[in-house]
Amino acid sequence: MLRVTLYSRHGCHLCEEMRAVVAAVERELPLEVDEVDVDGDAALATAYGDEVPVLFVNGRKAFKYRVDAAALRARLRRELA
Repeated sequence: MLRVTLYSRHGCHLCEEMRAVVAAVERELPLEVDEVDVDGDAALATAYGDEVPVLFVNGRKAFKYRVDAAALRARLRRELA
C-alpha cells in the first residue's frame, strides 16, 4: 500500500484543494493517507510553514502548493512499478 502524507494548516485554501485531489485519487488507488497540521509542531512549522501544502509519497517529497489528480496518479503508479 502506498503511504501519502499531506502537511497542511488550518484555513489554507491550497491545502483544501490538495486534500480534495488526494481524496479523489484515494477512491481509485489503495492509499494510506495521513494529514499533519504543521502549526501543531514548531519543527514542522519551520520546515514546511512557507511551503504548505506539501505532499509526500512513501516518505519522499512529491508535490508542494498544487497537484492535479493526473499528476498524483502518475507519481503513485511509478511507486507501484
